[in-house]
Amino acid sequence: MGEVANLFELLWPLLVLQLILIVIALIAWFKTDQTKGPKWLWLLIILFANIIGPILFFIIGRRTD
Repeated sequence: MGEVANLFELLWPLLVLQLILIVIALIAWFKTDQTKGPKWLWLLIILFANIIGPILFFIIGRRTD
């Protein structure tokens, strides 16, 4: 049981970071009218690609024009 607690102590900052990234990306996705590619596809990428999905949305997915 001690090993599981130690592992959780190491991983909780990553889990919190992932949750924050997903929430911020979902807010940005909701406010964005147009994306590069289908908007529904970016929603799936944000939700299911863990940490890399929201980062990809901010780098590639948002349309700035």
